[in-house]
Amino acid sequence: MTAKVSKKGINWFDFLYKYGTLITIVILIVFFGVATDNFLTSNNITSILRSISITTIIAIGLTLSLAVGGFDLSVGSTASLANAVVISMFVWHSQNMLVSILVVLVLCALVGIINGFLVTSFKIQDMLMTLATMFVIQGVAQTYTRGATISQNMIMPSGDYAPGSIPALFGQLGKAPWIIIIMFVAVILVHLLLTHTKYGRYMYMIGGNSEAAKLSGIPVRKYRFIAYVLAALFAGIGGMILAARVMTAEVNAGAPYLMDAVAAAFIGFSVLGSGKPNAFGTFVGAVLIGILSNGLIMMSVPYFAMDIVKGAVLALALGITYYKRKH
Repeated sequence: MTAKVSKKGINWFDFLYKYGTLITIVILIVFFGVATDNFLTSNNITSILRSISITTIIAIGLTLSLAVGGFDLSVGSTASLANAVVISMFVWHSQNMLVSILVVLVLCALVGIINGFLVTSFKIQDMLMTLATMFVIQGVAQTYTRGATISQNMIMPSGDYAPGSIPALFGQLGKAPWIIIIMFVAVILVHLLLTHTKYGRYMYMIGGNSEAAKLSGIPVRKYRFIAYVLAALFAGIGGMILAARVMTAEVNAGAPYLMDAVAAAFIGFSVLGSGKPNAFGTFVGAVLIGILSNGLIMMSVPYFAMDIVKGAVLALALGITYYKRKH
């Protein structure tokens, strides 16, 4: 680790901007390890990784939209839709695992295509456009499920029991180690895409200055379109992993993950001084949120106070990121 040294000494703001998140994680680990009995056990560490897996997968998709200068607010609703559809394919339609997953991926790709088309075809800010599609997708998911929880042996409107069952193999995807492995695979793939391919460099160029990228011959609309399709696909994968974890489909099950995903992605901007969306930083941001949540729960902090902490962390991350950009 090195910090910028001038005649006045170390630039502490730059140092904390680069390493502050990692230092905070270490401090939290030490604090919760001392304050609680079971925080540093292998079972609890596995529990933290398992708890952040869905958030990380969804946040990785959000990171791709941020990389091209966009912001996909619909990822939480897309995860809810994927969660509902994959369980319904098993329970209502008695489909096998392969068919059910493919149907969800196609559906989520369609969501991404719609988002990508609207964002690239109309001169409306990405955040506002995806806010609109967020409500539409949320409404579609609620209409599809009739606002009810989908589960095995549920009573159908006809009065009969649902004919299908959820495969045991699908349920394994929501358990350790598979849920953690899927998370790491997603992080590694997006990290390689953004940092080691020309496509990732193009996406960063578009996010940095879309007009300059266009003048350089980069097909800006194409890459922005692809970013939104990928964001929806990762949200869909996150929704299916959520379904495998809880083995039911709750109304708006993916919505609570939006705030955590946004926080993880923006915290990631400052990790190691990156200053831009990146997969490793997003993962570190998710780890920070996971450690905070887990530690506070073990200290018996009320669950309804969690959002205060998460909101404060997000506000701090945004403040540092945008202050750094302007100075």
